[in-house]
Parts: sequence; structure tokens; C-alpha cells
Amino acid sequence: MKKFSIVPIAPLRPYVERLWGWESIGQEVVELPTLLPGTGAEIFFHYGRPFIQKREGKDHVFDEAHLICVRRKPIQLRPQRDVGFIAVRLRAGRMHRFLNVPGQDLIDGTHSVMELWESRGRQLSLEVSNARSKEGASGIIQRFLLERLECRRSDELVENAISAIYQNHAAASIDNLALRFGVARRELERRFKTLTAQTPVEFRKLSRVQHVMRELLLDPSAHVLDVVLSHGFYDQAHFIHAFAELQLGSPLRHLALARTKPHFYNTSLSGAANISAKVANTGTSRNVPATRRDDCPAVRNGGS
Repeated sequence: MKKFSIVPIAPLRPYVERLWGWESIGQEVVELPTLLPGTGAEIFFHYGRPFIQKREGKDHVFDEAHLICVRRKPIQLRPQRDVGFIAVRLRAGRMHRFLNVPGQDLIDGTHSVMELWESRGRQLSLEVSNARSKEGASGIIQRFLLERLECRRSDELVENAISAIYQNHAAASIDNLALRFGVARRELERRFKTLTAQTPVEFRKLSRVQHVMRELLLDPSAHVLDVVLSHGFYDQAHFIHAFAELQLGSPLRHLALARTKPHFYNTSLSGAANISAKVANTGTSRNVPATRRDDCPAVRNGGS
């Protein structure tokens, strides 16, 4: 299987961690991973077969272009042939810069790009599917996100709190964060939940679990207890309890199975292809009109 990563253009980097993708080779069957609850969100554009989720004993086929935001329940993906996608990895707390949808309506579901952005989403999906190359698809996607970014606003205090917790999840104090940002703890919690549908404590716990699993999968030689302690858990039992609360069962059993499959955790971008500089002159199958200011839901509604 081929993998690739793309560095986003500079204006998007505070909000987009990377663009990346997988392509299966020939008739190989790709063992797709179980998607664990995490702190970010992904937008997938499939040019191979879309993902198939095992849900309540039935198969659910995803749309060709969709957003995934997993917070409380894992998503089990079926193994499949003809895998091919380019994905946008949004940074923690930053998907609201591009969407005019409440956080509570986004978590633990899959939402089509057409559902999220209506006619512009339909056009985006079509343009990406007709792109002649990864560079072309990347340019179309990034230009669209830049247009959304220019007409969307978010709660910057909550964004900054999210970044502070994510970067210092092992020791972040919610009381100290509230003091640092000059608001009462209840005010921080209220605004945090309004934007993300989570409390700061829930986000911190999820961030700790995510970082532990990422490190253990990227470094099979790492000692479980050392990693658990380094990310803020008191002991291994504390981590096991937090993992089980996310309906994930035993972390060691999950880890053993996950290590037999590819996973969606990415390594450093230092060696990634920087093809995003071509955004301004991307060749596509047709011209994409620029978004007018009156096309922006946030502008019409006064922002958020």
C-alpha cells in the first residue's frame, strides 16, 4: 500500500495539520483500522471505494466525501480492496473554523461533504473526484478551505484552551487555564461545551488516551507503563479505566490487534511532500469560482 502526506499552505497550518492518503496496490485487501475516539477530525475524499463501517451487525457504506469526528464510540472499518483517498487532518478544536454546524451535531457520526456545505460541498466533491492528480485534488481542497476560513469565525478563547490542554495534556489544570484566560471556570466550561460538545476535563482525558495509543503504535518497543505515566495517568490501572470508559474494552487487547494492521496515526511531516505551493495555479478539470462574501453562512448570521 502506498501512503503520502502533504504539507498544507501557510494560512491553513494553524487549522490543518496535514493532507494525507492511502492507495492500495493491485488487488490487495487492506485491513483498515478501528478508529478510536480522538480530539481532531478528518475530511475524506475517496477516489477508490469508500469506507464500509460495521454498525449494529450491518454494513454502512460511507459517502464518497465525508467528515469523521469520533469522540465517544469507536468506528470499525471493514477490510476492503481498491482503497484510495486523500484526507484532511484538522487540528483539535479547529473544524469549527470551516463549518457552520454545532459541535453536538458533528461528534460520533459521519457527515457527507454535501450535507455540511450544501451546493458548495457538492461542487467540491465533484471537482476533487475529477482532479487529474493528487496535486490537483490538494489544491482544490485547500482553496475551498481557505475560502471557508475567510468567512468563518470561532471562539478563540476556547481554541486557545484546547491547544493548551492538547499540548500539556499530562498536567493541564482547568482551574489554572480559566485563570490564565481571565474567565471563571464555569464560563470556560460553558463555552468549551458549546463549541465542542465536550467539557475541558473530557477533552483532557481523551487527549491523554489518544497520545498514549499513538505513541505505542508508532513505537512498538515502548514500554506501556512508561508511556502511560508520561501522559498524565497515575498508573496503568488508571489508563485501563479511562480506555474502557470509551467503550474500547481492554487497551492491551486492542493494541495487540491494532499492531497487526496499518493505522491512521502519522509520523512527522518533516519528510512530507510539499506540493501545496501549487494551490494558486492548480490545474483542474474545470474552473472553480471564488466564493463570494454573501455565500458565507457565518457572514449572513453574524459569525459565532
